[in-house]
Amino acid sequence: MDLGIKGKRALVCASSKGLGRGCAEALADAGVELVLNARGAEALETTAEHIRSTYGVNVTTVAADIADREGQDKVLAAAGTLDILVNNAGGPPPGMWSDWEREDFIKALDANMLAPIMLMKNLLPGMMERGWGRVVNITSQSVRAPIGVLGLSNTARTGLTGYVAGTSRQVAPEGVTINNLLPGIHDTDRAVGLDGGAARAANISIDEARANREASIPARRYGTAEEFGAACAFLCSQHAGFIVGQSILLDGGATNITM
Repeated sequence: MDLGIKGKRALVCASSKGLGRGCAEALADAGVELVLNARGAEALETTAEHIRSTYGVNVTTVAADIADREGQDKVLAAAGTLDILVNNAGGPPPGMWSDWEREDFIKALDANMLAPIMLMKNLLPGMMERGWGRVVNITSQSVRAPIGVLGLSNTARTGLTGYVAGTSRQVAPEGVTINNLLPGIHDTDRAVGLDGGAARAANISIDEARANREASIPARRYGTAEEFGAACAFLCSQHAGFIVGQSILLDGGATNITM
């Protein structure tokens, strides 16, 4: 399918690896010019060079921490005019409700709620003026069904979802859509880290922890960055203009809800 976005320009945050990279590659495959951001310069440049050589699109890299204002300003200054924004950031560490102090919540809110909001606040006016724009926020399945050990993520990402619910309907008349993609477990470094924690807690191997988690997913496997990226690229396409303010699960059926 031709997504109709060849020549558009996108910022993809936290895109040197994992789900962010999957989104970047899918957009590049559709002919989108990219601005890639991540904290680690070496991994970021490696990903950028792969995308340039594979897809033949222009790629600008900005090594910065998107969770702080200085990093956001650096990314926005380098990005210029953008048609597409994919908000993404690593999730906060797991734990129990008794583990977290105020500072932990502030850090989670900065990375997973306030940073996406600030990027939208800066970029939405230009998109609205030009009459077209796409924003996709990568959040978590925990927005629909909370995960006890991910309380920091539950809190921050649910707050972002509330912001999107109202804002998306205000900007839609100008041809701009905002939606959320809610990943379950995908085969990324984040999954490896969570499996490691589960293995230590249960005194089992990481392979056993992964097998246990896969058994809890109706699809009986972890998702891939490639299929997640394809879903993101569709939401960014010309065909998705009537999808507004939605939170779409990509979790292999793991979230046991009716709607």
